[in-house]
Amino acid sequence: MTEGRSRWPGPQRRIGVSGGIASGKSTVTALLSRRHGFPVLDADVMARAALAPDSPLTPLVLQHFGTRIEDAGGQLDRKALGRIVFSDVEARAWLEARIHPLVRQGFDQALAHLAHAPTVVLAIPLLFEAGLEALCSEIWLLDLPEVSQLQRLRQRSAISGEEARARIAAQWPSSRKRPLADRILDNSGDREALERQVDKAVEAISPAAATAARLARPPGTVHGVACAAHAERE
Repeated sequence: MTEGRSRWPGPQRRIGVSGGIASGKSTVTALLSRRHGFPVLDADVMARAALAPDSPLTPLVLQHFGTRIEDAGGQLDRKALGRIVFSDVEARAWLEARIHPLVRQGFDQALAHLAHAPTVVLAIPLLFEAGLEALCSEIWLLDLPEVSQLQRLRQRSAISGEEARARIAAQWPSSRKRPLADRILDNSGDREALERQVDKAVEAISPAAATAARLARPPGTVHGVACAAHAERE
């Protein structure tokens, strides 16, 4: 940890997992949950809930952006909203100023329910941008070259290169985040290489959890198969 960034001082270990879009965060959190048994709280899930049809924020968003983000039935079209906020800095700032407090509230409530868990994983894509470092006792950053990130994002989301670059540019570059993280996970290789890094990181902080995961893994298990569904949305 550098630059005097604050961290969660309590006894519970809170692992913040962050990284740019399409960097592999969901693969890592799936491993931490399924293989190592850590509960995972996901900011993306909370952000989607903040814009659910029954959310009090949704009518305000529809009113602010107008028919540009309505589907044929007059409901919120998330893809249309995404195209606007990833291409308009002011629009993105307006939306984030309203979603981020709800996400923070969601984390606070969920963490209260998990107060007795020794370790909790917090998956937060915009962890640094939103200033949520103090929620975490340590931060793991997914890192990979931008050219690989661009390729993965286009393959996953079937969007143009211009759209993909705009989404990547909407977040801090890895060069700005690396000095602020406690552990860097290099995802420029294959999935097995990433899994080995995750297992090593868990071994360092929780040998008991790492040992239990090894004993529970069936002989011949192919690394990464269990995480494929999660990785698709990463």
